[in-house]
Amino acid sequence: MSCPHISQLKDLNPPRLSQSVHREECTQCFDNQDSADGIDVCLTCFNGGCLEIERHHARTHSSRQEHPFTLNVKRRPKARSSPQRADYEEPPAKMTKLAIVEEREEDKYEHITVVKCWHCDSFRGRELPDAQSNPQTRNLVDKVMQSMSSARQSEVKAWEEEITPCEHTLTIEQYATAHIAQSGLATCKACDLKENLWLCLTCGSLGCGRQQFGGSGGNGHGLDHFNESGHAVSVKLGTITPEGAADIYCYVCNDAKEDPDLVNHLASFGINVQTLSKTEKSMTELQIEQNLKYDFSLTGDDGKALEPLFGEGLTGLANLGNSCYMASIIQTVFSLPAFQTRYFEQDGVPHHGSSCPVLLPADCVECQLHKLADGLLSGRYSYPAHSAGDSLQHPSPTPVFQAGVKPTSFKALVGKGHEEFATMRQQDAEEFFTHLITVIRRDGQKYRERSEQDPTVIFSYGVEQRLQCTTCRKVSYRTDATDVVSVAIPATEKGKDADGKTLYEDVKLTDCIDHLLGREMLDYNCPSCATSVQAVKSTKFASLPEVLVVHAKKFQLVNWVPTKLDIPVILPGNDELTFTDAHLGKGLQEGEVVLASAAPAPQPQVNEAALAELEGMGFPTIRCQRALLATGNSDATTAMEWLFEHMDDADIDAPINTSASANVPEPDVAQVANFVDMGFTEAQAKKALRETSGNPERAVEWLFSHPDDDGNDNETTPTAATTSLPAVVPGRRDVPAQYKLLAFVSHKGPSVHSGHYVAHVKKGDQWVLFNDEKVVKADAESVKELKKLAYLYFFVRA
Repeated sequence: MSCPHISQLKDLNPPRLSQSVHREECTQCFDNQDSADGIDVCLTCFNGGCLEIERHHARTHSSRQEHPFTLNVKRRPKARSSPQRADYEEPPAKMTKLAIVEEREEDKYEHITVVKCWHCDSFRGRELPDAQSNPQTRNLVDKVMQSMSSARQSEVKAWEEEITPCEHTLTIEQYATAHIAQSGLATCKACDLKENLWLCLTCGSLGCGRQQFGGSGGNGHGLDHFNESGHAVSVKLGTITPEGAADIYCYVCNDAKEDPDLVNHLASFGINVQTLSKTEKSMTELQIEQNLKYDFSLTGDDGKALEPLFGEGLTGLANLGNSCYMASIIQTVFSLPAFQTRYFEQDGVPHHGSSCPVLLPADCVECQLHKLADGLLSGRYSYPAHSAGDSLQHPSPTPVFQAGVKPTSFKALVGKGHEEFATMRQQDAEEFFTHLITVIRRDGQKYRERSEQDPTVIFSYGVEQRLQCTTCRKVSYRTDATDVVSVAIPATEKGKDADGKTLYEDVKLTDCIDHLLGREMLDYNCPSCATSVQAVKSTKFASLPEVLVVHAKKFQLVNWVPTKLDIPVILPGNDELTFTDAHLGKGLQEGEVVLASAAPAPQPQVNEAALAELEGMGFPTIRCQRALLATGNSDATTAMEWLFEHMDDADIDAPINTSASANVPEPDVAQVANFVDMGFTEAQAKKALRETSGNPERAVEWLFSHPDDDGNDNETTPTAATTSLPAVVPGRRDVPAQYKLLAFVSHKGPSVHSGHYVAHVKKGDQWVLFNDEKVVKADAESVKELKKLAYLYFFVRA
């Protein structure tokens, strides 16, 4: 019987170039085109849905959106010819540039497609095998299959790296010099290294690179030349291509740059780029390769491989390329009962997808969190992966791990519009954690019914800051809501190991927390004394969270570069923390006199992540704030450079004058309207945008951290009530409060922006190591050692 609706196919349009086509995987679960039923791609909006009976995401989408036609896509491997000996195989083509190229799937797979009508069969969709004989429908199907898939589209966009010229590469002044003989381009002038060689574009000096930037070999003689001569720009010889591309590095900017006139600059040394070919990997390629190869030991003390684990709650996350920072945080937060209860839909629980107000699940934060929960917790995708060439007759001699699920759509959505998390570069796991909970809260605020079920409240607590003038003895109090306890880890060297690596004295975590909750003297413009005086600032917990996240800050400047130090942090016995009444603030006490102003001058709104990074390097808070405000709140590196240039400024430690906020331009009307639509008042929206220099993302964060601010800037004389604890403080005040370590995120590498992250999570009495897609039973001794070097600790309140 022919389909009576088939004529409607002519009204459908092929996907636009910028449109996402979800033909590889369901947007609401991790079922994909390789499954028995394949994936149904909506021919109206190109959403991908599975046909699994219990989840029925394709059926639900068609019914809710009234999109009647889909294209079912199944992918099957092509039969391979008989295997050849490895020594006869053609070597892979040399990589000449870092780029993501659309892989030719047709060489490895065949795709089976059929158009379906859901009006004819609302349960499974009726297949229309003859529909593709129509040229117009055939063209539609071809366009869907030829378009760049949503997963590949996000990868390509994320991998794009913008390297631009700087003032130093644009103003290179070359000295008159003779052509450099071939022998002079073969070895570092100061050692015998023949690889990782950098040519100074000013004078032609040839020096080896730094080991941390150049891969396996490097003694830093190129950097020594810069320090001696001030010649800022160099080119890596092995990366020069006939097209005139190459690795260019500016030592002043301390970053990769572009030299638009490289061909002529090299010609002055007698180097003809057209005769050269790329023979070494670029710095970016080396970093990516290093990040992917960083290996947390998967063997125990006895040398045996650790046991791979499979099942519910034991699903790995495939590395998308420098995505281990995200994987470690996701595995940790979804090990918490609050996130499991909120997002894991089990039998009898209403499915979010059946009532989601967003047209496309790929654009819905809630949908993607439910998808992650199902992928990680259900166990449906946790099974051994088959290695290439493995068979029943010749099983693999090494443990077979799982393939893991690919959180591509989640990463694309959560990182959308973010300067760092939208890229494929390695990022700071703590920064991603704070970004993730901000995204979840912002989404919950957008949809009011979700805000009451916000699982991120388990991290929230209050911090009380008390300030007392040492002259007039008057006090002021301030309480802020926050989610992470960031503690500085002091570095005390105790020697070197056999490889020359610096060793550091152990530091107790309890000592670091006590120092955070201590007292400090600071210069203060007292409004009561009307002069600059000394004041005592003390910090206490105003409340305690359900889950205490401790961020161990281990930074120090090494060769002007922020470097992470492997300082051992010792946890208390049994991995427990206990807080008592002594750790809690009390608010305004009887007999205390309040300072004349409502509170200390409002703190300037700065980039919190960059502020934490600068403070971790040892700079005073006031200097960090001043540097960030002076450099447009861009990043820690730019602010650090400003600090070094202004160390001797007379007002470097003076309090920041925040009265200038009155001169901030009126906030954008459209942005104000967006916040009003989210439920905030116009006054609150305008104040949030003023306080954050018009940055809408930071304005959302400001609104969440100032829930009791009505947006009215009129100052009033404070009373005891206004300086006590606010009416609503997140967290609890009942003590004693005991916390037990549930998970920790570890890191290997010289910087939080390179290297590799993994997560350890305690499941019952057993520690489990999540190393991207590898999920194994952790070795007790390695857990003991890695705990000391962890970057983030997650303690759960007993």
